[in-house]
Amino acid sequence: MPLVEIIADEIAAHGPVPFARFMAQALYHPAYGYYSGGKARVGRKGDFFTNVSVGSLYGRLLAVQFAEMWERMGRPADFSIVEQGAHGGEFAADVLGALRGNGCFAAVTYRIVEPANSLAARQRVRLAEFGGKVLWHESLDTLAPFTGVHFSNELPDAFPVHVVKWDGEVWRERCVSMDGGRFVFVDAPLSSPALAAECAQIPQPLPPGYTTEVNLAASKWIAAVAAKLVRGWVLAVDYGHEREEYYAPERTQGTLSAYANHKREQDPLARPGEVDLTAHVDFTSLIESAKAAGMMRAGFTDQHHFMVGLGEGHFMDGANPGDVRAFQTLMHPQMMGTAFKVVCFAKGVELPPPLSGFRYAR
Repeated sequence: MPLVEIIADEIAAHGPVPFARFMAQALYHPAYGYYSGGKARVGRKGDFFTNVSVGSLYGRLLAVQFAEMWERMGRPADFSIVEQGAHGGEFAADVLGALRGNGCFAAVTYRIVEPANSLAARQRVRLAEFGGKVLWHESLDTLAPFTGVHFSNELPDAFPVHVVKWDGEVWRERCVSMDGGRFVFVDAPLSSPALAAECAQIPQPLPPGYTTEVNLAASKWIAAVAAKLVRGWVLAVDYGHEREEYYAPERTQGTLSAYANHKREQDPLARPGEVDLTAHVDFTSLIESAKAAGMMRAGFTDQHHFMVGLGEGHFMDGANPGDVRAFQTLMHPQMMGTAFKVVCFAKGVELPPPLSGFRYAR
């Protein structure tokens, strides 16, 4: 496996690497990464299941939220919907299809931030019917400042995370080394002052051996999005917890997971580039970073209450059985309803009242 050799050569040349570096290579190596190499499989026949996998209802309900955002902003003539983590473009197609009957459709430009050429090619085929309505950008750096909404579904959970371990006195960083031809964890000093500062925010006391994750990339990402947003909203959906729950003393092994074929892999180091690596989101850190970047919190709730708020109008006149089943999956407390959280930030927009998705927020 070429990626194994590439990472092994890097370790041989420079010594153990922080897990964040290993995860970045495993997921985003240009040729062999799980995402960038086109190996990620979404849906019932894939490795993991997302909101978009449930069907078109998710995109149609979010289209209602985007249209409301446009209304709240005074119906600007140029309204961008920026999506990161668009996978095959299904969500974009569902949203644009739903907006065709809305007055904001003429104002909308759908912008997809996609660094992976293989995914961008799939998205272009899927969205061909919308022509010039959809534009692509390789990164946030190449995205011009915009007015509108930035949307992501399960994006920060796929950012490379640092794995840290409390030894009873200080935090140590879990790095990746080689032993007998296989990748193994080894402990080392924290790799940066930024990581040390974040570790200092983790609530104590904790038992010795307590292991968890710190997502420095999420803070940098939300600051980069805020810098590009002239006026409008950021709406992010992902699984995670607020800080006190994320770093609960009983969560001794953190949230880092590896998945293939909907099954959890025992060793996240075993098959880089072949499996999905993910960690839950610390929403408290994300909210603090957004505030520091000049944005206001416009809403935070679990997906159950968010879907109820959006679905209230959709189901007012009845619905087909397929939509009912999809809605039950999206909002069911034992399925996606409580595991997923929805956070919204605003910039240059008057608040309150809350958006429809947050009308029942807890």
